Amino acid sequence: MRILEEKLNKHIELLIKRYEVLQSIKEQIANAYFILEDSFKNGGKLLIAGNGGSAADAEHITGELMKSFKKKRKVSAEFAKKLIEIDSKGGEELAVKLQEGLPTIALSNHAALTTAYLNDVDGLLCFAQQVNGYGKNIDIFLGISTSGNSNNILYAAITAKAKGMKVIGLTGRDGGRLKDVSDVSIIVPENETYIIQELHLPIYHCWCLMLEDRFFCN
Repeated sequence: MRILEEKLNKHIELLIKRYEVLQSIKEQIANAYFILEDSFKNGGKLLIAGNGGSAADAEHITGELMKSFKKKRKVSAEFAKKLIEIDSKGGEELAVKLQEGLPTIALSNHAALTTAYLNDVDGLLCFAQQVNGYGKNIDIFLGISTSGNSNNILYAAITAKAKGMKVIGLTGRDGGRLKDVSDVSIIVPENETYIIQELHLPIYHCWCLMLEDRFFCN
């Protein structure tokens, strides 16, 4: 079993201290983090999908990972130099204001593609089609479903597995069918949808804090 560095483990310890109900899934939270870390370290990206409030969570995670969360994420001096060489004025402004990000895509945000696919083919396969188009075997699919039985999330997870991607399921109740196709299932020990969603947020915030500490030292 992989051991977390102290600076990363402190985030999980604080999470459990604040939300004791998550103690039973502490190991799964850590294992999901390792999957995320390995993918980003090897040049992969994260694809996320959910419905309703879980779609909002997908967008929320994307916002936290694609820009600064708690730490400053200045671009490298080498990249800043290239920007300035291309255009001294615009490049200097970009060098100061651009932030490093971890490549993450919320699959709920592409209205033209999803409505076209819904109209022309099958609306339940909109996320699966995007996973098929974007996904590589170094990437991750994070499926968020409070029941674990959302068909469009399941189809996307199956597609991700077929492409050799790792799948993380963020669910509740008994994990549903999503747990059977996930490499790691984070099954929040609650049954009410809104309570499950309330606990999903601190879990993914914990991952975001850990990833930022891992990849952005400044």
